[in-house]
Amino acid sequence: SDVYKRQTLTMGGDFAKYDAAHYTKGALAGGICCSITHAAMCPLDVVKTRMQLDPIKYNMGMAGSFRKVVAEEGAGALATGLGPTAVGYFVQGWFKFGGVEFFKINFAQNFGEEKAWEYRTAIYLLSAAMAEFIADIFLCPLEATRIRLVSNPTYATGLISAFPKIIKDDGVLKGFYSGFGPILLKQVPYTMAKFAVQGKAAEYIYGAASINVDTASDATKTTVSLASGCVAGVAAAIISHPADTLLSMINKSPTAGGTGGIFSRLGNLAKETGMKKLCLTGLGPRCVMIGALTAGQFGIFDIVMNATGASKFHFHDPTKKH
Repeated sequence: SDVYKRQTLTMGGDFAKYDAAHYTKGALAGGICCSITHAAMCPLDVVKTRMQLDPIKYNMGMAGSFRKVVAEEGAGALATGLGPTAVGYFVQGWFKFGGVEFFKINFAQNFGEEKAWEYRTAIYLLSAAMAEFIADIFLCPLEATRIRLVSNPTYATGLISAFPKIIKDDGVLKGFYSGFGPILLKQVPYTMAKFAVQGKAAEYIYGAASINVDTASDATKTTVSLASGCVAGVAAAIISHPADTLLSMINKSPTAGGTGGIFSRLGNLAKETGMKKLCLTGLGPRCVMIGALTAGQFGIFDIVMNATGASKFHFHDPTKKH
């Protein structure tokens, strides 16, 4: 159509290049960047989960808790849950980054350049929320398995043996999806903040350094992605931390927070713990962890996209030449 042609010409690039192959490359880059970064963070995650689940025993800060876990259970304990972490976050990254790229491009194409630029923050937020919801359907069973293994290392030897055991003990819905509400409460605001703040921060860096995103080298783009990713990670960590703590608590046992519905159990746990503790317990380590993790994700995403010959979609200011 004429509208499509007009938008194609004005969006700083031909929309025809954003085909199924482009979305697959985006999904693959997302899977790889999330799997690598979350697997690398596994030791930190084990200690953080222990601190959230048993704050009385692990009350000596991150470094002290690290030493306690290693002294009591050996260094191998720090790799607990590595299997479900690597697999779960590959699947989640595939749908999350791939989904954000897909929704972002399609919204931009429908709005046209001027409206897409004007509403770019809303497009980031909506794309991230939709992609994350889809991703969490696949992540939830693997996250429940990881938390089960970390909180009770004797439960099973790994992902393959834990999966059927959880189904046998608790059934699919209770065993794998008890945490679906809290995962959405944690992941959706986290991902919305992550992509919107990263987009804004990258835009600010490009503007402040007078860099043209269309002519910038791959190395420059990756550096900007790392810096803006770090800022986005810290913002996203603060926003999602209370839900992250609740998620660890509710997966600890089937009766955590009582025996009612999922939201009544969450409410009970929140009341018992108190808002201040929910917001602040373990927040420092989480900011460091998520800041580094998110910077790594956006950096690796760009590197993999470049390696496949694709490049991430960027919004363009229609008042500027590109």
